[in-house]
Parts: sequence; structure tokens; C-alpha cells
Amino acid sequence: MSQNASTVVVVDDEAPIRRFLRASLSVEGFRVLEAVTAKEALLTITQERPDLVLLDLGLPDGDGVDVIREVRGWSAMPIIVLSARGEEQSKIMALDAGADDYLTKPFSVGELLARIRVSIRHAARSTTDQEASGLFACRELEVNLPARQVHLAGQEVKLTKLEFDLLAALIRHAGKVVTHRQVLKEVWGPHAVHEPHYVRVYMASLRKKLERNPARPEFLLTEQGVGYRLKTECCQRQAHLPSLLLREPDH
Repeated sequence: MSQNASTVVVVDDEAPIRRFLRASLSVEGFRVLEAVTAKEALLTITQERPDLVLLDLGLPDGDGVDVIREVRGWSAMPIIVLSARGEEQSKIMALDAGADDYLTKPFSVGELLARIRVSIRHAARSTTDQEASGLFACRELEVNLPARQVHLAGQEVKLTKLEFDLLAALIRHAGKVVTHRQVLKEVWGPHAVHEPHYVRVYMASLRKKLERNPARPEFLLTEQGVGYRLKTECCQRQAHLPSLLLREPDH
């Protein structure tokens, strides 16, 4: 295994799943560490500082959502939830707590590997100096965040203030699922968290202006019942707009 291999911590109390994930990830070149409980997970994550965490929510000594909140107190490392809880509310709770992505069991290895690579690439881009220009590009879409300018196929697109703020919020979390609640807080403020129709109206308007076929969007994607995701597989440049401010853990 390469000394530069990315480290993934697998947190799950089911041994067959841990063995399956270790085998699947190891063959792809990842260094895999395991944890069975929430306490063991936090200890391993703190000591090892992995590149990514795969986390089950149903742990014997606590809820995985609490692990997410604890880690988010001091780190922006990618966290992907792997859970049998498929209901929308569980997804929303995990994503609002700070998870980057959510896969419902059973899942395909191919999809998991794709999500892992996107999350690690996004985290790496967010910590480099090359994105200080504040530029974002995805195929024919180009966004200059400091100048608040948008071009599509070389032509400038006029957005309203709220349309641009919504697009900028998705760019800050590019590649991640962003819940309706998160978008509302960032764009409209905490008073609007119970007004999800705001997001739907402005997302429809954005898609009409930016997507070739608004009914089948290419980069402003819907995560049904949860929120939205800005597709990053096509990105050429990524804005340096970290979504989390790191702080030291409380003592």
C-alpha cells in the first residue's frame, strides 16, 4: 500500500459489513481502520485524523448523529453516513448535523467508491491555495464569486441577488447534499427555516436560467425530500469558500 494512501475509518457494529468495506476499500488502495462504538470511533478519529469517515448511525453506545456533531466541533473531514435508516427525517438530521453524504443500505460498491472519491477531492480542493480566485466552472457554466458574475457558454447571465446567493451557497458546499434548512439559514437567515417554498421557487428560477433542460438538470441536482446537490464531477475550478470554520475542541 502506498504511503500516501487515503485513510478511511469505518464505524459500524456489524462485523460482516466492516469486513466487506475493508475488502472493498483496501483493493482500491485505501488504508482502512475500524471502530465498533461511538466512543471508539471518536478516539480513532481524534488520534488518526483520517481523510474520510464512513459512519453507521445505529451504534451500541449512542447515535451516529452525535458522533457527527462531536467531530464537526473541530474538523471538516468528510463524513459519509451508511445506514439502514432510509426515511427522509434521518437523512435530514444527519446532514444538518454536518454529514457530507448519506447512503442507504444496501448500496453498491461502485456508488460508494464514487461518493468517497468526490468527498475526498472536495476536501482537498477546499484546503489548497489554488482556489483563492473564487472562480467556479462546470462545463459551460462559469461563476466569479467576488464579482458576482455568471456566464453560460460565454454569455453573461443576469441573476437577482437572491438567485446569486442561492447559487453561491450551493458552490460553498459543492458535491455535498445541502438540506432545505441549511440553504434557508445561509441565504434567507434563521427566521426562514420553516419556509421551504422559498428554496423551491428560487431553484426553479435558477434552473430556467442556467440549465439547458430545467426538467432534467445537469448540475443543480435535487436530493428528493432532503435538499440539493451541486454536481462537481464536471468542475474545472473550485471556489475557496470553506463551509466550516475550524475551532479547537472545548475542554
